[in-house]
Amino acid sequence: MPYLPTVLLVALGVLLLVLIALRTVRAVRRFNGVRTMVARRMDDQAGLLRARSAALGVAFAERRSGRGSRVGSREPAGRRE
Repeated sequence: MPYLPTVLLVALGVLLLVLIALRTVRAVRRFNGVRTMVARRMDDQAGLLRARSAALGVAFAERRSGRGSRVGSREPAGRRE
């Protein structure tokens, strides 16, 4: 039975290969979960930044057109002369 050590080594190699593959798959799944979480957070932050930029644009447009409240002025906001 000179082939027995070879069969045992091959079985051990296959077992190690399966264990390494399982750990790798687990790590890839964890990485994908983190990647998805980061992508969602970045999308949320980018959306908030776009909303703030739009609000600033509206505020500047209102201020330029004179429809906004006049800070420090004694006359009502709706009156223009």
